[in-house]
Amino acid sequence: MPHLKRLLPSFAALFFIAFCALATGARAQETVKNTVTTEQVQAELMAHAPDGIEPGKTVWVGLQLKHQPEWHTYWKNSGDSGLATTLSWTLPAGVLAGDIAWPLPVKIPIGNLANYGYDGSVLLPVPLTITPDFKPSVLNSELEVKLQASWLVCKLECVPQDGTFVLRLPIKGSTASNGATFDAAFKAQPVALEDASSITLQGHTLNVSVAGLPASLQGKTLDFFPETPEIIETAGQWTQSWQGAIWTAAVPMAQHRASSPEVMPLVLAGQVGQQRLGFVTQARVSGEWPADAPTAVAGAANAALNPTGLGPSANAPLSLPTSLWVALLGALLGGMILNLMPCVFPVLAIKVVGFARHGANQRRQRVGGLAYSAGVVLSFVALGALMLALRGAGEQLGWGFQLQSPAVVAALAVLFTVIGLNLAGLFEFGQFVPSSVAALEAKNPSVDAFLSGILAVVIASPCTAPFMGASLGLALALPAEQSLAIFATLGIGMALPYLAASWSPALARQLPRPGAWMNTFRHAMAFPMFATVVWLVWVLGQQSGIDGAAALLALLLSLALVIWALGLRGRSRVVMATLSGAALAFLLGSIGHNVTQPLDNSGTTASTALWQPWAPGKVEQVLASGAPVFVDFTAAWCVTCQYNKKTTLANDEVLADFTARKVTLLRADWTRRDPTITAALAQLGRNGVPVYVLYQTGRAPVVLSEILSVGEVRDALATL
Repeated sequence: MPHLKRLLPSFAALFFIAFCALATGARAQETVKNTVTTEQVQAELMAHAPDGIEPGKTVWVGLQLKHQPEWHTYWKNSGDSGLATTLSWTLPAGVLAGDIAWPLPVKIPIGNLANYGYDGSVLLPVPLTITPDFKPSVLNSELEVKLQASWLVCKLECVPQDGTFVLRLPIKGSTASNGATFDAAFKAQPVALEDASSITLQGHTLNVSVAGLPASLQGKTLDFFPETPEIIETAGQWTQSWQGAIWTAAVPMAQHRASSPEVMPLVLAGQVGQQRLGFVTQARVSGEWPADAPTAVAGAANAALNPTGLGPSANAPLSLPTSLWVALLGALLGGMILNLMPCVFPVLAIKVVGFARHGANQRRQRVGGLAYSAGVVLSFVALGALMLALRGAGEQLGWGFQLQSPAVVAALAVLFTVIGLNLAGLFEFGQFVPSSVAALEAKNPSVDAFLSGILAVVIASPCTAPFMGASLGLALALPAEQSLAIFATLGIGMALPYLAASWSPALARQLPRPGAWMNTFRHAMAFPMFATVVWLVWVLGQQSGIDGAAALLALLLSLALVIWALGLRGRSRVVMATLSGAALAFLLGSIGHNVTQPLDNSGTTASTALWQPWAPGKVEQVLASGAPVFVDFTAAWCVTCQYNKKTTLANDEVLADFTARKVTLLRADWTRRDPTITAALAQLGRNGVPVYVLYQTGRAPVVLSEILSVGEVRDALATL
């Protein structure tokens, strides 16, 4: 034991140093401000509680955005491009946040487009309801309001920004220093009209009729803002007139309409002297909405039938059943190729060891093959069904969405670390489970094979895009049963090689016989597992920053120490397991939150010397200036994306062509969940990355292949 006593101070010093370094970073990230200032906007969280904070009262808070000249942010319906500001609140129990009380917007023309939004200074007020459940602490006489806000600010270019804000309001006393600002925002709210309004559909025109407007507005020209997006041609020519006290308008319908509502909320605004008055009304729609022009299904079908992505098909779209069969074939082949991807190989390596061990037991091989295949197929179907259900509920999700969650990435890193340590011989799972459980696993190896199939799918899904991006895009536009058939076929393709080997005696005889080589092979397979952990930590670093990646590494190191300690014998096991377990719990409580904490991008930009960050509406704004645009839809967890970025997109000849043709390069980073990027991919008939698109004014977008080559990019650029 003397040597153990000498080691304990070293271990204590190691964990103390790691904690101090990471805790310092954690405190730095937790520093929040009431104001966030960028080159384009000054954002400030304000409050208005002149009567104090008591149950039954309403407290107003709001985000004020002060724009630099010529910059603007967006209303709830942003128009032809852009994205509305979003506010996410963290409040004490018993305090409820309402919706944004949107002030009257203005129409912002940009080239041949038009947006709805705000310039100058605007306050977005939100009511907080104090319910009887609010019980302030005796030791704390303040109400803490936390806000995570995101906004898109645009000029000719667009910059997505966000900020974290905190206000601490006194519960007893008045908060009224911003009263004038809130009063001005309240006066800018549209007033609800009591009289009925209507919209009559006539061809591709909306005939609007609004009654009940004040006499002071009669005869004046009004501004018209539909709250429902993508219904009208925002920049289109429209007419308005007065029929006595009734205001009427003929507004052109959007060519690619997003929905067919029965009731449309409308906002009207007009100038009376120095005051701008606004009114909101609910207009009931009568008549039949015309059939949509090109549908998402047709676009996705064309993409499935044109896998090279070198432009739209010159032929007329084939019937849906034909495109479905093509998608199913693509899913089958893509699933088979998945077995060769580096993100799947570590999991399959485990199965290879098991295959060799039970080479003489043909029945066990076949049962294991069926169980593994069931795990793969059911997991693909479950992932597809979950994504379809969430998207049906309004969520914007894409394929591979599980790796957009830092918590999932961290959990996978833990799992692969444990598996790697097991393969390296540091421990055996039987050491930590009751003998009855170990015996149950030995009697039911099919359960292990089934779980291996699930794990293979979770880690393999981000690698599917190069082989079946079009098929997945089509799947999400089809009825649910046909979509799930594509997902199931993908699983069948991935499981098919292993299933064939488990059921074919001829293939099984090609495997080497069990022997001493298996231990060496098993230990060697630990290194692909650790390589996968390195990749997952890098992915997490893109999502949660350097502090998140460092925290995960510290937790993985501490976990490895716990596992090692549990494998010791005698008194040293008790001592070391207790100390290492306490250290792990301490690190988890002190720095664990860094793993899932969002990366603060305020005041930073993802652009490099050549690439600029993609944002909604930015492609249209650049095209309006006459320049072509190349967009790289990518993600840190996409292995193919990183390969293309380091090879083709870094090629000197390709970069020279981009420069010579004055192509604007945009990069859409989908590493973390981003509904706007998901929607942009859906418009292209895709649901995963990588996707590469070349835009030129007056031409259809050119979607290039997922596995990008220098020749393909240069050929596409030569057409400009």
